[in-house]
Amino acid sequence: MTPPKQIAEDEGLAAALLAGDRRALARAITLIESTRGDHRAEAETLLAHLLPRTGKAVRIGISGAPGVGKSTFIESFGLFLLERGHRLAVLAVDPSSPLSGGSILGDKTRMQELSRDERAFIRPSPTAGTLGGVARRTREAGLACEAAGFDVVVMETVGVGQSETAVADMVDLFVLLLPPAGGDELQGLKKGIVELADLIVVNKADGDLEPAANRAVAEYLAAVHMLRPANAGWMTPVLKVSSLYRRGLDQVWTEINRFRATLGAARLSEKRARQARAWMWHEIEEGLIAALRGHPEVAKRLDELEARVAAGALTPTAAARAILEDFRARG
Repeated sequence: MTPPKQIAEDEGLAAALLAGDRRALARAITLIESTRGDHRAEAETLLAHLLPRTGKAVRIGISGAPGVGKSTFIESFGLFLLERGHRLAVLAVDPSSPLSGGSILGDKTRMQELSRDERAFIRPSPTAGTLGGVARRTREAGLACEAAGFDVVVMETVGVGQSETAVADMVDLFVLLLPPAGGDELQGLKKGIVELADLIVVNKADGDLEPAANRAVAEYLAAVHMLRPANAGWMTPVLKVSSLYRRGLDQVWTEINRFRATLGAARLSEKRARQARAWMWHEIEEGLIAALRGHPEVAKRLDELEARVAAGALTPTAAARAILEDFRARG
């Protein structure tokens, strides 16, 4: 049973966050991202308080290879949204340091103008090795931002070629940011990533690179028309922008709104419900693996079976079955 003092603290943090207190939001996300057992319990209680106040924000995922200009694009696009009366939260998921597990890029340093504005909230989070460049608790952090009154939530992934389905499964719309090049670079793109995209944006369309950007738009458009749309009734647009000179951002926002209008309230609600169910099963899988690894008797056998698999004395399938049977037998 949760102690009365802890309940009061949780309710106090929730009340401050719902009132728009940015420090309370930062504290809440720190709690949500914690892996300590007691903190996880507190985070779940907090999220239960916040959940009724979520669901109204526009959720946007943004991915792209390193060097494509994601941070510059997000800052320019964010400032564009602020000028139009929106409040923006950016969950910028950084690659983790292999030694400390902490963020090593620090998006706040790359979005200085946006980070100084009280209507924006930027939270760099380490991936801690999570596939797809999305921190495990990014979904929950996004809900906290929505509850705090941010009506546009952007989730930026590392974009290093890992499973980008992670971010696509937690947002309304997935934006793929690409460089102003085509030809061989187009051939090198993973088909799966392009198929996930609801909107493709060619960045750096300015100066000497503008002709290349124009060619890239034409080539990506031709490629998109040969792919099956991710959403029925929606053909993925390909736009060009100059984040540096802030050109083309209005068209990006227009297409985002057109996408949501095309889906309609019912389909968007269904999509979010599907994502929530997938999230639940992901948590079940993570929880079962953690419980298995944490079981003292099973853990002893893990090392032995891993060694036999590595030596070629046992197949991975047989080892996995033995571990699961042992885990079930020991409860």
